[in-house]
Amino acid sequence: MDVTTTREGLNLIVSVGGRVDGANATEFQAALESAIQPDDHGVVMDMGNLRYISSAGLDVILSVAKAVRKQNAKLVGCSLSGSVREVFAISGFDRIVPICDSQADALQALDD
Repeated sequence: MDVTTTREGLNLIVSVGGRVDGANATEFQAALESAIQPDDHGVVMDMGNLRYISSAGLDVILSVAKAVRKQNAKLVGCSLSGSVREVFAISGFDRIVPICDSQADALQALDD
């Protein structure tokens, strides 16, 4: 798993690559929690390089989505590969976390 972060104004962009599963979900959650700041307007989770996500990874995303909502911010996902998009659709996570095709679309969705 690879997690990198950048900022675009008051928005945090988190790029996730590789695999997120039970073996590294705790590390994934710690990386996200340490990156999110109380004054963030929104968080874009770019999953373009994510090859696999397990239910443990989905649990982390749900936890982060709840935390972000508590600070009146938004979480938007983007650039999901076919298999990761399918996991989001089957699990219903695409109804919890809005999914956009690109990072630019996700940043725009934060302003809507």
